[in-house]
Amino acid sequence: MQLSKKDLVAGLVVTAIWGANFSVIGLGLQSLNPFVLTLLRFTFCAVPLVFFIKRPPGVACSTLIAYGVLFGAGLWGVVNVAMHHGLSAGMSSVFLQFSAFFTILMSRWFLDEPINRIQGAGMLFCALGLLVILQLADEVSTTPGIVLVLLAAFSWSLCNLIVKVRKPEDMVAFIVWSSLFSIPVLLLLTLWFEGPDPLCTLITDFTWGAGFSIVFQCYVTTLVGYRIWNNLMKKYPAAVVAPLSLMVPVSGLLTSYLFFDEQLRNGQGIAIALVLIGIALFVNSARINERLCRRAP
Repeated sequence: MQLSKKDLVAGLVVTAIWGANFSVIGLGLQSLNPFVLTLLRFTFCAVPLVFFIKRPPGVACSTLIAYGVLFGAGLWGVVNVAMHHGLSAGMSSVFLQFSAFFTILMSRWFLDEPINRIQGAGMLFCALGLLVILQLADEVSTTPGIVLVLLAAFSWSLCNLIVKVRKPEDMVAFIVWSSLFSIPVLLLLTLWFEGPDPLCTLITDFTWGAGFSIVFQCYVTTLVGYRIWNNLMKKYPAAVVAPLSLMVPVSGLLTSYLFFDEQLRNGQGIAIALVLIGIALFVNSARINERLCRRAP
């Protein structure tokens, strides 16, 4: 099974948005604490929409709680803790994409979704590309930060599995209502690591840039982006969809090049090419595998 052209374009648009999203997060972090920024992101994902959108039909409250805690706190809350330990946003975006490999392997183990040899080759190319990006990075990566972001990547893979198993019909309602359960955990994380001070100075710290960052993260990145992504994850095998997320650091590098005039090194160009080759193998694995089978004696 492979992605239709329409779904492929939708998936690539989402990963481009997510790649640019790290620059938008950086805009918000210029004035707001990272924990507060994430808390506001999920607060406005839920409120006021939760008063106008009915709870998703056929989805148990336990599923909404599990997804909300894993997505809001286990994914983005833990990423903020990693940044608190000194890991840069750029490195966080790269390490976070290892969730693609976690999702594919867990779907194979728990849902018995097959992985063919072409997809295995695609995983190898993508992994090499990510490793080259990491090797060429100027930032120093901290061990606690890396471990935490890999934990966040694992949380994202669990979120993907929840969507694949439960298959919520109304994805917008699912995201809105699950975000409601992200709020108390994110509030506790904020108070635990930062105390009440960032909340007390929120009004004075708030800027137009922070407002744009929150709105973009709430409605473009989360509600639009994850609506499309979760619907693709629900519709296709993990080995077909999850690799598209590996485009996020690539689009992040290209965004920095196009809008911030950051020059790409030769090695980064090679890394981008490796990731693109790997994703091309994933996307066309069914067709390639079929042709190889035809040529086999």
